Amino acid sequence: MRDIGVDVKTPVGEWDGSDSCPFYGSLRLRGQIIGGTVSSSGMTDSIVVERETSRYMKKYERYEKRTRRYAAHLPSCIGGVSPGDRVRIMECRPLSKTIKFCVIEKEAAE
Repeated sequence: MRDIGVDVKTPVGEWDGSDSCPFYGSLRLRGQIIGGTVSSSGMTDSIVVERETSRYMKKYERYEKRTRRYAAHLPSCIGGVSPGDRVRIMECRPLSKTIKFCVIEKEAAE
């Protein structure tokens, strides 16, 4: 297992031998770390993570809710992620047209 440079829990799942794993393969991680909720897990080895932010609208003196969706690669060693779970993703090189993030940790349920 490789040190990815971020303080995260060690994944306990089986590794399938692919290079696109930050822990056992050769995928390098860099840039921002984002926390969010899994909204879709229908793709092969990929998920969609949603992050909600609120923004103050000065003109109307109210807050507006905004949602940003990120497509992220799900390494086989993490696995077992379903919609509604909280995960942390980190930026990596582009793996496909839309996937530029990789899941690094599944956060514990509260």
